[in-house]
Amino acid sequence: MTVILDGRKLADKIIEDLKAAALKLIKKPKLAVIFVGNNPASQIYVESKSKKAQYIGFDSVIINLPENSTEDNILEHIYMLNEDKDVNAILVQLPLPPHINKQKILEAIEPFKDVDGFTSYNFGRLSLGYKPYAIPCTPKGIIKLLDFYNIDTDGKNALVIGRSNIVGKPVSSLLQQRNATVINANSHTKNLKDLALMSDIIVSAAGKPNLITKEFVKHNAVIIDVGINRTSGGLKGDIDFESVYPSASYITPVPGGIGPMTVAMLMENTLDLYNIQKDYIY
Repeated sequence: MTVILDGRKLADKIIEDLKAAALKLIKKPKLAVIFVGNNPASQIYVESKSKKAQYIGFDSVIINLPENSTEDNILEHIYMLNEDKDVNAILVQLPLPPHINKQKILEAIEPFKDVDGFTSYNFGRLSLGYKPYAIPCTPKGIIKLLDFYNIDTDGKNALVIGRSNIVGKPVSSLLQQRNATVINANSHTKNLKDLALMSDIIVSAAGKPNLITKEFVKHNAVIIDVGINRTSGGLKGDIDFESVYPSASYITPVPGGIGPMTVAMLMENTLDLYNIQKDYIY
C-alpha cells in the first residue's frame, strides 16, 4: 500500500515545537528577508515566511527594494544586517532581477547568519561532509521527512534529478552521507528512464511538470517531488502523481509535500543560528 508523505503534518509539528521553544527564550530570534523587485509569487512566499516566523514568536523584518536596485545598494543592506546584533538570520529571496549577480549577493552574507546555507562556506562544508552553520532548507526538509517515516537510505540507489545549488547538489551530498549510492541527472539526461528504473529513491527537482511517469518507476520506489510548476490545471509537480502512485511505496504530494517542510526548516535554521550566536561576542 502506497503511503503519502505528509509534509504539511510534519511541518505543523515542527512549527509547534519551535513555538514552544521560543516561549522559553529571553530574547526573540530575528529573521531578516531582503526582497528585490515585485515578483508576485516571491512576494507571497516572503509574506508567508514572515507570518510563520511571527506565529512562532520570532521577530521578522522584510526589506523591500525596487526592481532597479543596484548590486551595491543590496550589498549595503546586507552589510548592515551582518553588523546588526539583533538579526540572527538573513535571507535573500530568489530569484533576483537578471541584472544582479546572485552569487555575489549571497556571498556577502555572514556564514553564521546564512539561514539558507547558500554561501560557499556553508555549501562547501556540507559538500565535504562537515557540519555547516545551516543546511539548505529544502534538502534538509527532504531528509527530515524521510527520517520521520523511517525510510532507510543505507545502500539504496538514489536518483536526484536537478543540479541546482538550492536542491539538487545539496540533497545529493546529504544522501551520500547517509550511505546511498547517488546518481545525479537532469531533464536533459538521455537515459533518464533507465536510470530511474534502477532507483530505489527518486528525488525530482527539475521544474518540468510530469517529467516522471509510471514507466519510469520500479515497484516500491520512494518518490520525492520537489517540483512546483504552475500550469493551466493548477500546481503540478515533476511527478505524474496519479500514474506513479500505484507503483510507489512512498510518495510526496504537490502541494503539501516538500513545500511546507522547506518553510519549517527555514524557521528551524533561524533558531539554530540564534543559538549559535547567543554567546558570540562581535
